[in-house]
Amino acid sequence: MKRLSLVLIVLAMVSAMVFAGGSSESAAATGDSNTVKVGLICIGDENDQGYTYNFIRGRDEATENLAAEGINVEWVTIYNIGEDSSCVDANIEAAEQGCQIIINNSYGFEPYMLEVVDDYPEITFISCTSYMSWNDGRDNTHNAFANIYEGRYIAGVVAGMKLQQMIDEGQITPEQAVIGYVGAFPFAEVVSGYTSYFLGARSVCPSVTMKVMYVSSWSDATAESDAALALIDQGCVLISQHSDNTTPATAAQSRGVFHTGYNNDMTGIAPDASLIGTRIDWGIYFTEAIRAYVNGEEIPQDWCKGMGEGAVVMTPLNEAIAAPGTAEKIAEVEAAIADGSLEVFDTSTFTVGGQTVTTAMALDTDGDFTPDSVEAVHDGAFHESEAQSAPYFTLRIDGIVELN
Repeated sequence: MKRLSLVLIVLAMVSAMVFAGGSSESAAATGDSNTVKVGLICIGDENDQGYTYNFIRGRDEATENLAAEGINVEWVTIYNIGEDSSCVDANIEAAEQGCQIIINNSYGFEPYMLEVVDDYPEITFISCTSYMSWNDGRDNTHNAFANIYEGRYIAGVVAGMKLQQMIDEGQITPEQAVIGYVGAFPFAEVVSGYTSYFLGARSVCPSVTMKVMYVSSWSDATAESDAALALIDQGCVLISQHSDNTTPATAAQSRGVFHTGYNNDMTGIAPDASLIGTRIDWGIYFTEAIRAYVNGEEIPQDWCKGMGEGAVVMTPLNEAIAAPGTAEKIAEVEAAIADGSLEVFDTSTFTVGGQTVTTAMALDTDGDFTPDSVEAVHDGAFHESEAQSAPYFTLRIDGIVELN
C-alpha cells in the first residue's frame, strides 16, 4: 500500500519549499511524450550559495540543454529536507505529484529514499553521492557521482603554489605552510577529497601539512565558520572545505588567510581570500539521465565521469591573489589528468605509517566490503571510484592530522 496518508499534513509542517521549474505544462496536459516530470529533493536551498545552489545550476543547465533537443522538463524541487523521515515524505510527495524521475541530492537521503522505491516501481529513483542503490537488485534505483577528487587535486595545486610563494617571499617559514580543512564527516567521500587536495598541494609545496576538523553536518553555516576560525587559531594559513556553505571563505577573509572553495565560485564574497574552487557539473548527468529516460534507453545503474567529460570543473581563478604561473600550471595538470599521465593517488607520492601502500580493497562509504570488492591498488596507484561511483579511499596518509 502506498503510504500517502498524512503526507500532505506532514509536508505542511516541513520547512521545505516546493518549486516547479522548466516547462510549465505537464505531459498529461500537453499529451507530449517528450515532456518529463522530474523531482529534485534537496538538503538545503539555493541561498546556501554552495552545495544545493550547485544542484540548482545543474537543474537549470539540463533544462536548457534538453529544451534545445525538443525535450521539455517540468521540475518539482523540494528544498530544506533533513536526512530523516522527512525525506521519506518528500519522496512520496514527489511521486504523488506525478514525477517520473526523482533525484535525491544528499548522501544521507538514500536510506529514506529506499523505503519508498518499492511502492513506486514505475518511477526512476536516483541517489546522488551515495552507494547502495546501484547494486540493490532493483531496476528503478540508481547512483551517480563524479570524480571530484580530480578537481580537488587541482585546487590543492593552486593552494600549494600560493603557500610556496609565501615561503619564497619570506612571509611564512616552510613549517608554517599549514592548511586547515573543514570537513563534514569522516566518511570516505570527505577523506578522499581532502587527501587528493593535500597531494595536489604537496606536489608544488613539499613542506605543506594539513589539519582537518569535522563539523558533523553537511550544512551548518555557523559550525563551518567556527571550525575555520579554530583552524586559523591553530596556525593554519589557508583554509579549504568539504562542507556546503560559504562561511569558511568569509572566515578566512575576516582573518587575512587564504581559501579554496567547493561547489561555487566564492571569490565574490571573499575576494581577498578565495583563490579557486571546484564543483561537479550536475547538468551533465541530469541531461544524460533524462534524455535516456525520454528515449526509452537505459540509465546507468552507477554513473561516474570526471574532468575529461566536463563533469568536474574548476571555478574561475582569482588571478588578483593567485601565485604567478598558476593558470598555466592548472592547464598542465588538467591535461595530465585527462590523458592519464597523472594519477591523483599515485602510491609513490604518499605513505601510511611510513609505509608505501601496495594493497587496499575498494570499500563502500561505510567502510564495508562491497559485494563486488576489488583490489583498488594496481599499476602504481589507488584507483578511486573505479569499483563504484561513490568514493572509497579511507586511508589516513602521513602529513594530515584529524583534530576530532
